[in-house]
Amino acid sequence: MNFSYEQLRRCTVAVDLGADRTRVYVREAGLVVDEPSVAAVNTRSGALIAVGAPAARMTGRTPDHITVLRPVSDGTVSDVQMAQRMLRAMVGDRVRGTWRRRPMLRAAMCVPHDAEPLAQRAAVQTLAGLGARRVELVDTLVAAAVGCGLPVERPEATMIVVCGAECTQVAVLSLGAIVAAEKVPVGGESVSRAVAQHLRGRYEVALPSAAVRRLMAEAAEGAPDGGTLVVHGRDAASGLARTAAVDPGEVRAAVEGPYGTLLDAIRRVLHRCAPDLVADLADRGVVLAGGSAGLPGLEDGLRRATSMAVHLADDPAGGAVSGLAAMMEGRVRPLRLDPLVR
Repeated sequence: MNFSYEQLRRCTVAVDLGADRTRVYVREAGLVVDEPSVAAVNTRSGALIAVGAPAARMTGRTPDHITVLRPVSDGTVSDVQMAQRMLRAMVGDRVRGTWRRRPMLRAAMCVPHDAEPLAQRAAVQTLAGLGARRVELVDTLVAAAVGCGLPVERPEATMIVVCGAECTQVAVLSLGAIVAAEKVPVGGESVSRAVAQHLRGRYEVALPSAAVRRLMAEAAEGAPDGGTLVVHGRDAASGLARTAAVDPGEVRAAVEGPYGTLLDAIRRVLHRCAPDLVADLADRGVVLAGGSAGLPGLEDGLRRATSMAVHLADDPAGGAVSGLAAMMEGRVRPLRLDPLVR
């Protein structure tokens, strides 16, 4: 995906519309939106009830006439109209005032690596429906690498792993461009589902997603005195409340499948790189970014599997929108690769 740094410097608004969270950055105003990408709708009237954190708290707790929707799936906009309504409600007057003052407003937006033309068109339509006259699309991998402070503009290899809610993207970058990259359908939600399915099959107990994430964190730390972890959920057969004692080792084993898929993607990306680039990575290591970069055991697992240093970004979740902001404001200047004149 090609983009122009010159065109990005003309943009005023940067949007990272992810499956888990939506972030909007406005020049001279900073980060104005950082909310879950969730909308609650009344199916009887079609009215939008809540967006962001209030809508996320409604998940699994609504009556039949209220539906909680996620208009972004796998890093791309799956429902353009709902995404527009959600963004419009989130930004409120903070961005609409900017649009009124700038009738030829330009916006920048992150899209996953190798996004299909239909997905790119949906991203453009989402912001165009809110008044943007031009939308610049930037690869999420490049934006996240810039936001994490990696020297992507230099002739040196840098490797970044962006872990999202539903997918993970892996890339090696050099001279401001992607050398090799891969995207796999493994993210925070898929890892949680793997643990939940294991518990349902082994203990016949169903857990809410928040309880699964707490269990994963506790299992990574280990149970006190080598004991078990107690979880509270719903009996899969009777539907009644139930308590189960879970071995932490079983939880760690349940995540090995999704983590193994991610490790295979990293190996394939490294295999497509030149030896000089891999040698650079041996010294510099791998940077973890994305909303699910802090998954329990992920950092240690990557370090053992790759034999390279693995670093968690200072702000892994906000790296992409921070990178867009840096490119918009001219804080990143790529090397000029003009042809030689003979």
